[in-house]
Amino acid sequence: MMKNIFAKVSRNPVSLAGVVITTISAIIFLTLFAIDLVGFSGGPYVGIMAFFVVPAFFVAGLLLIPFGLWRARRKARLAVEAGEEPPSEEFPIIDLNMVRVRKTVLIIAALTVVNAVIIATATYKGVEVMGSTQFCGTACHSVMAPEFTTYQRSPHSRVKCVECHIGSGASWFVKSKLSGSWQLVSVLFKLYERPIPTPVHNLRPARDTCEQCHWPTKFVGDRLKVITKFDEDEANSEKKTALLLHVGGTQGSTSRGIHWHVDRGVHVTYVSDDKRENIGDVDLTLPDGSHRIYKASTALAKPAKGVRNMDCVDCHNRPSHIYRLPEGEVDAAMQDGRIDRSLPFIHREAVKALKGSYATREEASEKIRQALQGFYTASYPDVAKAKSQAIDAAVVSAQGIYNSNVWPSMKIAWGAYPSFLGHTAATGCFRCHDDEHKTADGRKISQDCTLCHSLLAQDEADPKILKDLAQP
Repeated sequence: MMKNIFAKVSRNPVSLAGVVITTISAIIFLTLFAIDLVGFSGGPYVGIMAFFVVPAFFVAGLLLIPFGLWRARRKARLAVEAGEEPPSEEFPIIDLNMVRVRKTVLIIAALTVVNAVIIATATYKGVEVMGSTQFCGTACHSVMAPEFTTYQRSPHSRVKCVECHIGSGASWFVKSKLSGSWQLVSVLFKLYERPIPTPVHNLRPARDTCEQCHWPTKFVGDRLKVITKFDEDEANSEKKTALLLHVGGTQGSTSRGIHWHVDRGVHVTYVSDDKRENIGDVDLTLPDGSHRIYKASTALAKPAKGVRNMDCVDCHNRPSHIYRLPEGEVDAAMQDGRIDRSLPFIHREAVKALKGSYATREEASEKIRQALQGFYTASYPDVAKAKSQAIDAAVVSAQGIYNSNVWPSMKIAWGAYPSFLGHTAATGCFRCHDDEHKTADGRKISQDCTLCHSLLAQDEADPKILKDLAQP
C-alpha cells in the first residue's frame, strides 16, 4: 500500500513538488527553531522567515500533494471520456488486519502528528514574533522608524507595543491583525500618508490598557514639578519654574484636581475635529447624577464622526511616541551636561541650528555641525580653541536631538505631533478650559490656572521655595 501511494505521488510532478517543498521547509523550520531555542536572536526578519515564510511554504507543499493526486485523477477521467486507456487509479484497500497496512497507517498518522506540531509551533512562534517590540518597530523601517525612536526615549520604553496598542483578549488581537493586514499592503505599495495621521481613532479604550498599570484613583494628591530653562543671552542664564500640580483624584468623599476628569462616577463626552485639537460641545455627568452640557462658542468647521468618551489619552496623547521641541530639548541637554552651558550663546545657537530647513537628515547633521563650529570660530576664536571638545560634544548632542524628532522623509517637522499635556506647546487644557464653553444657565469651563496647579516660582534664577523645600 505504501509503495502504491509513493508510486502515485512520484509519478505525479505536482504532488512530487509538494513533497519536496514540504520536506525542505520542514528541515529549514526545524533548524531555525533549534537556533531560536539556543538563544540566537537574528532580529525580526529572521523571525518572519522562520515563523511566517517557511511555514507558508510548508503548508503550500502539503496542499500540493492532494491537489496533484486530484489533478491526476481528473486527467484520467477525461482520458476515459475521450476513449483513451487511463492508467490504473483505483483507491488502495485499507485492511487493518494486515500487518503491512497497519504499519503504513501508523506511519501516515505519525507524519500527520509531526506536521500538526510543526504548524502549531510555527503559529505560536509567529504570534510571539508579531507581538515583539522589535517586529513592531523595525520590520517597516521607512514608516515606523520615527515611532520606534521616540518610543525608545519614552517612559514606556520597557512596555511592549502590544500591551498598549492591543491589550489582552482575543477580540482586540483579531481586530489588530485585520488592521495590520491593510497596513502591510500600505507599506508594500507605499499607500501610507506622510506624516502618519493622529490620533489613532480605533485605539482600544484606555481603561483596558493604560489603567492596567496606571490606576487613576491611586494617583492622587499634589506633585512638585520643577522646569529648568536657559535664556538666549551670552551666559545662558538658568531660570527655574516650580509648579505644584494638583494631580487630584478621589480623596475621601471629595474629588478634585486633574484626574477628576476620569474619577469614578464622572462621565465626560465631547465632539471634536479629527485631530481632537478643537473641542466642540462637552457633555458632563457627575456622580450625583446631575447632567450638564457645555456648548462651544463657535461651531466646529469639520466635526469628526460620533461622540468620544474622554479618557487618559485625551490629555496624555503622547505617552510613548513623544516628539519634543528644540527649546526644551536643548534645555534638557544643558541641564544634564550633554551640552556645556559655559559655551557662550550655546542655547541660542543650538536652537537656531536645529530650526533650520533641511531636505535630509544627512544634510541636517552637516549643516548643524557647520553652524555651531562656524559660530565659535568666527565670534569666539579663543573659545573655539580652548573648548573644541565641548563644542564637538554640543554638535553631536544637537545632531542627536534633530535625528530623534525630525524625519524629512516622513514629512515630520518640529511640532508635527503636539502634546496636549499642559498648554505651552499646544492648546492642550485650553481646548476645553477656555471660558468659552458654557451651559444654558451661564456656567462655564473655567480657565482658572489654580484648578490644575499652583505657581510657586516662575522663571527665577534661584527660587526661594526650592531652597526651603531642600532644608531638612
